[in-house]
Amino acid sequence: MASMTGTNEDHSDSLLRLNIGGTTPLDGWKILNIQPGKDVDFIGSCTDLRQFKDASVSEIYASHVFEHLSYVNELPDTLKDVHRILTPGGILRSSVPDFELLCKMYLHPALSGEQRFFVMNMIFGGQQDPHDYHKVGLTWELMSSYLKQAGFSSIQRVSEFGIFENDCSSIKYGGQLISLNIEATK
Repeated sequence: MASMTGTNEDHSDSLLRLNIGGTTPLDGWKILNIQPGKDVDFIGSCTDLRQFKDASVSEIYASHVFEHLSYVNELPDTLKDVHRILTPGGILRSSVPDFELLCKMYLHPALSGEQRFFVMNMIFGGQQDPHDYHKVGLTWELMSSYLKQAGFSSIQRVSEFGIFENDCSSIKYGGQLISLNIEATK
């Protein structure tokens, strides 16, 4: 049953596969989202994972979530908390807009003003609601550093995940994947 309060509840009866920020159900996965929804299992922010016990989650998927966090405290603290709730050997699959790639795209001289605006939208978020703003631009160098500081041991870049249908990890613009997709192991 969904946590409607975000309080510390006991979810230790079985290991979870947690899709943070997701909206689309998939067998074997539970959804944590800050906004209520028909298929959301846990309502709460990724910046407060106290409702999940230590080592209670075997896999975490977070597609286009971490760029919404402040790079000063929210992102490092959240990644430490993600590490805490993962089992030993647990995997975090994270997808964020590739800031370095998007900057290069934005500066490409062949882009029209409309295309440049669209790239800017991918960098700063759609800004359609209070949760749709990006607070940090993440590159391979920055994200892998944050993950190492959070305690992750094995960190690798992958092209796509292919787990969820219509997933942001597979977004293309101009025929090019625009996401930085990383698998990190506890």
